[in-house]
Amino acid sequence: MSILDRFVRPTPPQAEFSGPHMIIGLGNPGVEYEDTRHNAGFRVIDALAEELGARYWKTAGNALAAEVSFKGDRVVLVKPQSFMNRSGGPVKGMLKHCGYAVSDLLIIHDELDLPAHTMRLKQGGGHAGHNGLRSIIDAIGADFARLRIGIGRPPGQMPADRFVLQKLSADALEEFKVTCAQAAPIALAALELGIPKAMSLHNAVTPGE
Repeated sequence: MSILDRFVRPTPPQAEFSGPHMIIGLGNPGVEYEDTRHNAGFRVIDALAEELGARYWKTAGNALAAEVSFKGDRVVLVKPQSFMNRSGGPVKGMLKHCGYAVSDLLIIHDELDLPAHTMRLKQGGGHAGHNGLRSIIDAIGADFARLRIGIGRPPGQMPADRFVLQKLSADALEEFKVTCAQAAPIALAALELGIPKAMSLHNAVTPGE
């Protein structure tokens, strides 16, 4: 039995549980990428894991995965361990081996087209130049929910790839950590309420307002 076989499709959710069953945060593996904007997804997953009491992580299908309980049902938290532009393979593999559909999925990622510290839920759409989303769309299609973590546009003429992989200074890193922590309750709302209701509740609010 492979470790992937240990992940089984959860029992049907209770009535109040209407959201996704798998939450995948995007990022790049390795300590050199930990303090970069491109690893927003990993940071939110870590915040969710702490909130939901994830006890340990399993290596499965080129990803780290942890099963947690929410409203009496199982939710799988995932951090792909491929590089960002190859995220599609681990995402497709985890969906297949856990027995989930694309409609069961929430992807968390950084977003250049949103101002820094802004968070928005979205259902479906394109990749907007995000290589991780591009890879996932190529692998499973575009009809999955997303939680977008705004990082803003690069200053001046700085290339986008350099901006997203730039090590954050101490102050900027602390602000980034706060933003990612604030994103975790939005993901929890998506789990409990479903994407449409969570969108109507949270997309009109900017943290701090």
